[in-house]
Amino acid sequence: MSNKWTQNDMPDMTGKVVIITGANSGLGLESTKAVAAKGATVVMACRNLPKAEEAKAEVLRQVPNAKLDVMALDNASLDSVRAFAAAFKAKYDRLDLLLNNAGVMAIPRTETEDGFEMQFGVNHLAHFALTGLLLDGLTSTPNARVHSVSSSAAFGGSINFDDLMGAKAYNRWSTYGQSKLANAVFATELDRRLKAAGHDTIANSSHPGLVMTNLQTNSLQQSGAPLTERILYSLIGPLIGQDISMGILPQLYASTAPEAKGGVFYGPKTFRVRGYPVEQPCNDALNDAALRQRFWDVSEELTGIQYAF
Repeated sequence: MSNKWTQNDMPDMTGKVVIITGANSGLGLESTKAVAAKGATVVMACRNLPKAEEAKAEVLRQVPNAKLDVMALDNASLDSVRAFAAAFKAKYDRLDLLLNNAGVMAIPRTETEDGFEMQFGVNHLAHFALTGLLLDGLTSTPNARVHSVSSSAAFGGSINFDDLMGAKAYNRWSTYGQSKLANAVFATELDRRLKAAGHDTIANSSHPGLVMTNLQTNSLQQSGAPLTERILYSLIGPLIGQDISMGILPQLYASTAPEAKGGVFYGPKTFRVRGYPVEQPCNDALNDAALRQRFWDVSEELTGIQYAF
């Protein structure tokens, strides 16, 4: 890996088909611009279609020749996930990259349409289901990838098997950490299973470091966060955070660089907060085969999606 890998190092992606969930804002929108600029057809999988159309127009202003397709996907509904997967497979016969990016952060406890705690349901279970439903297209496309966008919150996160949905006790930050650790655990176990089945599809994960996006804004608005948290964002963000153009580099590297590895976690180099992307440790859970197996089984049971490798 180059010590200073940037978007300029991304390979040509002409002819490739890419799905980016949550493509209408934040890291998803910036990744859409970058991937589209390299020639890929980008399916912008978004819950809010009017906002998605506005985002599409923004991408086209910067990348006039971008090939974009807005499609409805609400991660808070497994019915929507299934409908999206069916609609995608009816339109496309290949899938080179599934970028599982959509997410919510540190919000009050609410539930998805299916009764899942919102952060766990949106951030992990919907992407687990989506990947499973699209697995045949991924494995039949040469050198395809599945990338899951995690967070530095995964470093100290844990999987609470006794209360996955936070029904007994709920803390919005520890629940967020669980959901983001779930992204990395899923990616690690998915890559292992893909390899064991003899596929050349790889799966990996990353975190962007400290980047101020709409995630923080939504978290503050929905949670009525204390003044200390608001002050912390306003002080630390500008002081040690990085611009979103740098924040997307770990996921772009893991998703597109020919040398990027499966089963690996990437993030910014400098104190794991900012800088160019590098391979780095995440959480001991990623190395716990029994935990990964148990978590996979629970995810299949909750979503009703059985992976057919």
